[in-house]
Amino acid sequence: MTSVAPSAPVVLVPGRWHTPHHFGPLRAVLRQHGVTVHTPWLQRGSLAADTAHVQRLVDALPEPPVVLGHSYGGSVATGLHGVAHLVYVAGFVLAEGESTADMGGTSALLAAAVAESHDGTTRLLPERAADVLYHDSPDDLAARAVSWLRPQGPGYGRARPVRHAWRETPSTYLVCGSDRALDPEMQRAMAARCTGRHEWPVGHCPMLSRPDLVTGLLLGVNARRADGG
Repeated sequence: MTSVAPSAPVVLVPGRWHTPHHFGPLRAVLRQHGVTVHTPWLQRGSLAADTAHVQRLVDALPEPPVVLGHSYGGSVATGLHGVAHLVYVAGFVLAEGESTADMGGTSALLAAAVAESHDGTTRLLPERAADVLYHDSPDDLAARAVSWLRPQGPGYGRARPVRHAWRETPSTYLVCGSDRALDPEMQRAMAARCTGRHEWPVGHCPMLSRPDLVTGLLLGVNARRADGG
């Protein structure tokens, strides 16, 4: 196992349509605990490009980080190497030959909130996004979260990671039991691939609704890694 100090950095990888802004509340609490946090921008044209971008960040860090992948960000995290621990938050833990499209799990509510352009680019309808993604966050925060969403290019859902880091790297899955976007039952199936699992009655984005809980999860992962557990 890779040796990791208690202050190992944390890399937060956003999901589809999401940006580093959505990690703002979580990032603030983590930094209060002295944790160095990195939140890369994705949507670089493909899963391969997103993964390469985050890999360059990981490679530049002084020690292996804990990487949290939210939703689609789990696909990115799965393709990394040199990571101390993987944390999936309603994230895609893909095996060989699998893509997010293959796994399915998209709710009817989320499907109804997606608008597609002629070139395959998708965006979330603002009037529906808050109810699907942020229903358990305060209304003002949910409104800001909707404003931070960005269009997503085509092809991401069919892309497949070339590495499957969870097979060799310790991993923890957080099942979001009240998720209105990604089927919790499908999350439970992917969680079975991980070293550890938690399930909370939260929506799709607990980094917004319960940053305190996600911070506790990450601090616990860091502490166990420091102890060699």
